[in-house]
Amino acid sequence: MSRYVVMGKYTPKAFQGFIQNPNQDRSTAVKALSEATGGKLESFAITRGKYDFYAVVSGDMPFENVAAVKLAVEASGAVSDMTILEEMDMNKAAEVAAKAAGGYKAPGQ
Repeated sequence: MSRYVVMGKYTPKAFQGFIQNPNQDRSTAVKALSEATGGKLESFAITRGKYDFYAVVSGDMPFENVAAVKLAVEASGAVSDMTILEEMDMNKAAEVAAKAAGGYKAPGQ
């Protein structure tokens, strides 16, 4: 099972929509997008800071499905700078790195 953290920034177009309808629940739209691509929305929050929102999505879905959501959402003009972080197993990566490091020579060595 894959797990992704998705963060993004709302555009002025989105902020206009929030002002016109200040009571909307964006998690409903995020949940629908997650389910349409084979995922399950674990959490969604509006945030302060560099990003305006984050979502945690999991499921048996390849990275391309989450990338498709990025394409669709950014194409709408409501979101920019959408960043996708994929959860990984550092121990497995370190095992592979240990094997690879044995045969690697840095420049000049």
